Amino acid sequence: MKLHTLSNPDGAKHSHKRKGKGVGSGNGKTAGRGHKGMKARSGGGVRPGFEGGQMPLYRKLPQRGFNNYKFRAEYAVVNVGALEALGLEEITRNDLVVAGLVRASDALVKILGEGELSKKITVTADKFSASAVKKIEDAGGKAVVNAPVSE
Repeated sequence: MKLHTLSNPDGAKHSHKRKGKGVGSGNGKTAGRGHKGMKARSGGGVRPGFEGGQMPLYRKLPQRGFNNYKFRAEYAVVNVGALEALGLEEITRNDLVVAGLVRASDALVKILGEGELSKKITVTADKFSASAVKKIEDAGGKAVVNAPVSE
């Protein structure tokens, strides 16, 4: 038995119902939509959640709490160990983008303290973890925080 020789058993596949193909088809003329009205029209029908003018459930229920999802600040994270591998003395966001450590050139960058640092480097980023600052300064380098962008 091979995959290309397999076939469905009789009655397993049905041809789709061809609507609106004449009176003799059993589903011609109005094609199961009835006569006139909103649902008979092309593109007709009510939006999701519409309850015929009755106050819909999603408007009856009280809103509770607050969600900060829209207003969050997302940071692209880079570890100190990855900075070591770049082999540069001064590292900015653009250097990280060119190296492929950060995707978007306009992304906020946070430096984390994972990995080791043996040489003196100056890193400019939007945010640093405490362990990253400690490792950079212990190696004789500087952690420079970018000025926040005012909107």
